[in-house]
Amino acid sequence: MLTLTNVSKVYEGKVAYRALTDISLEIETGEFVGIMGPSGSGKTTLLNIISTNDAPTTGQVKIEGKNPHMLKKNALAKFRRTELGFIFQDFNLLHTLTVEENIVLPLTLDGTRVKEMKEKAHKIAESLGIGSIMAKRTYEISGGQAQRVAIARAMIHQPKLLLADEPTGNLDSKASKDVMAMLGDINKQEQTSLLMVTHDPQAASYSDRVVFIRDGKLHSEIHCGESRQAFFQKIIDMLSLMGGDGNDFSSVRI
Repeated sequence: MLTLTNVSKVYEGKVAYRALTDISLEIETGEFVGIMGPSGSGKTTLLNIISTNDAPTTGQVKIEGKNPHMLKKNALAKFRRTELGFIFQDFNLLHTLTVEENIVLPLTLDGTRVKEMKEKAHKIAESLGIGSIMAKRTYEISGGQAQRVAIARAMIHQPKLLLADEPTGNLDSKASKDVMAMLGDINKQEQTSLLMVTHDPQAASYSDRVVFIRDGKLHSEIHCGESRQAFFQKIIDMLSLMGGDGNDFSSVRI
């Protein structure tokens, strides 16, 4: 459902900086893929190109057979709104709105009827365990609840591809596990393809496979077998093999 072919990114300036070099990657429908690598390896650049926030210098991206980078402005905005869902480390919620208003935001942009929006919002909120906080403002809820709200907003229009950037980065251990279990359930039950950039080996262990990037190039990938604990250990081993600064990867959460 997602195909990257020889994607490279060079940032021009007094000294040109090559962030990505010839990245080719395929993600199947319903697959959950983690992206890991040291700081500065190109993970976020890759996610920005897939999300159309940035464009590749060379190569192409196809989502469901379409190259979104070839779309005109209005068509691209609609594509992002209907085909893609986004989850961020800092939640990106609007503090002036209630939880419910944040969740239905993508639908208001599409002109969906109020009754339909409310029904969809309450259905997804109940499934994520946040039905009781719909009237609260975002500054009145915990980090774990805020990330659930962000997931509800990302899923309200049933996107085909969910992009997550460090979704557990601002959460404690318990909230991290809850959020990752939730994303795993969404992936399996809705067959939503999921691509997640993370520094957290525990979060990465919920994926079907992890792709490692180093210095803007694909380094390696490992697949989950029967045991998530064994997969977690393989991720730890690969990260130590790749090296990097001690701050590059979050502390291990068991």
